[in-house]
Amino acid sequence: MKELFRLVGVLFVICTVAGALLAFVHGITQAPIDAAAKQETVDAVRDVLPEYDNDPVADAVTVEHRGAEWTFYVAKLNGAFNGAAFETSSPKGYGGAISVMVGVRAGGALNGIAILRHQETPGLGAHIEGEAFRGQFAGLQPDPTQWAVRKDGGDIDQITAATISSRAVVDAVEQGLQVYKQYARMIRAGGEQW
Repeated sequence: MKELFRLVGVLFVICTVAGALLAFVHGITQAPIDAAAKQETVDAVRDVLPEYDNDPVADAVTVEHRGAEWTFYVAKLNGAFNGAAFETSSPKGYGGAISVMVGVRAGGALNGIAILRHQETPGLGAHIEGEAFRGQFAGLQPDPTQWAVRKDGGDIDQITAATISSRAVVDAVEQGLQVYKQYARMIRAGGEQW
């Protein structure tokens, strides 16, 4: 019985020390991880927005849609609305969720997309990050574009052997555009109710 209490005591000390070390390491690394994630978002916003002379992050508009917050980074040129960028995602990727930053011009056409996060297969689905795939979104009008891959009768060329990944990106873009269109007037007005 004495041996059992000793083993439990040793195990308790080991677990306490390990937990304290993990908390310490988490405390040290969390700030740099958060800063890197924020910079990744800022870089993606910069990549997909049309020309601007303001700070899109400072002029961001946040809306609540079906219980989720959506942030729209507003681009202005000479004080006038010139476009917006927003993050959207789809859980339908081959390896899980795919997050996409989408840029929209003032006239409604897409300016571009950037893939933020994914877990797609390297050498196959990971090609969604390539310019050959992403570049085809630039200039597309939300209407009358058929938001599906060509294999499904749509306007987007899918990546060979990675149709599921391609479909997920198209799904994310389409879902995000639906939310953008619903709140476009508020976004253009800088967040003020219309």
